[in-house]
Amino acid sequence: MNFWIAIGVTAVGCYAVKLIGLLVPAGALERPLVKRLSALLPVALLAALTAQQTFADGRVLVLDAKAAGLAAAAVALLLRAPFLVIVAAAVVVTAGVRALTG
Repeated sequence: MNFWIAIGVTAVGCYAVKLIGLLVPAGALERPLVKRLSALLPVALLAALTAQQTFADGRVLVLDAKAAGLAAAAVALLLRAPFLVIVAAAVVVTAGVRALTG
């Protein structure tokens, strides 16, 4: 029964968030600060998610093959490589480190 309560609360919450977004006046969305923050928010959330998935294992900080792959992707990004090359570098380095460390 708790499962269905969680689904209902989630559905109501999603509807409320959508409704609140529709109730915001258009003039408030045209402010320069709001535009700048709305452009930066997805980048910040993606960076936080990447850091959490790379360096955390529950409540423990870890440095493993994922960290090496992220470092390789960062180097490829700094070298202005195309997106697919960045992803390929991360995959190859991560797989290589996992193969070497077992």
